[in-house]
Amino acid sequence: MPKLFEPITIGSLTLSNRIVIAPMCQYSAEDGRMTDWHTIHLGQLALSGAGILTIEAAAVSPEGRISYADVGLWDDETEAAMGKVLESVRRWSSMPIAIQLAHAGRKASTAKPWDGGAQIAPGEPNGWQTVSASGLPFQSHENAPEALDAAGLARIRDAFAEAARRTARLGIDAIQIHAAHGYLLHQFLSPLSNHRTDEYGGSLENRMRFPLEVFDAVRAAFPAGKPVTVRVSGTDWVDGGWDIEQTIAFSRALEQRGVSAMHISSGGLHPAQAIPVGPNYQVPLARKVKEAVSVPVIAVGLITEPEQAEAIVGTGEADMVALARTVLYDPRWPWHAAAALGAQVSVAPQFLRCQPRRFKDLFSNG
Repeated sequence: MPKLFEPITIGSLTLSNRIVIAPMCQYSAEDGRMTDWHTIHLGQLALSGAGILTIEAAAVSPEGRISYADVGLWDDETEAAMGKVLESVRRWSSMPIAIQLAHAGRKASTAKPWDGGAQIAPGEPNGWQTVSASGLPFQSHENAPEALDAAGLARIRDAFAEAARRTARLGIDAIQIHAAHGYLLHQFLSPLSNHRTDEYGGSLENRMRFPLEVFDAVRAAFPAGKPVTVRVSGTDWVDGGWDIEQTIAFSRALEQRGVSAMHISSGGLHPAQAIPVGPNYQVPLARKVKEAVSVPVIAVGLITEPEQAEAIVGTGEADMVALARTVLYDPRWPWHAAAALGAQVSVAPQFLRCQPRRFKDLFSNG
């Protein structure tokens, strides 16, 4: 059995293999509510044979959306819309489902990517005032965010907890807290975006304080046996910014608080980032975190080939691999990986007769 297709347990949740479908924004919601597009999108991925499917970044409050077309989970309407989609998906798939809870902070209030993705100023249609750790915009020409005061911090922390309770009501199997890619929690972590002089800024301990408070609030609001994981950027790729040593310290602090797994990505915090993009370019970051903690670690980033994924988990660089654009391009990637590696993948009975003759033991009716 290839390591990629061995089961793994995260918290109380056992996955059939080590392939994670990462959260991928679709910019297709209406006032935070999922639409039929999400039924189509998540439905096909739920039949892919991966170990777990992660719902895209769900904003915990309206101003926490990246764009006006983002999914949210902040009220009864957004919860009901997500529940409708999940009901359809679950009717035909038993794949475990996770959700990424997020707040975009200063990177919020933008147009859809295919409309240019630029920030929309407050007062303009589909725009609003953003918030952050400090009053520093992501790009110098953008509208500056408001620095969060004590009441604002409490409001957002409570919003994460409330979204976690809604997640539990929806029967979702796991939560991933988004502390990567330059969004709000990352804005607190990085000294490039956090210039506060109170107990939430300055030292590493202070900069970690609010993200750790959010984790504690989510962990307390979600059923104890269900996993809560964290996605973090391993580095800003900018001198003087967040780096792998600080990531390790943050991961260890989360482990002490009961995090179920760490998902290691990178970048997104500063426009001056210089990312050496190429196959496996983020895997060394995951490996360094894995060497420092005992919880499972997930690697992501330009993982496109079955042998490549098998090498990452087989050599112990990470415990799991996450796919994003790769699985958008090829929603049957886990099938093809199983065929290439001599493994077996669970498929819906409607698909059993499409099994190629040369892979006669590829499919199981799961």
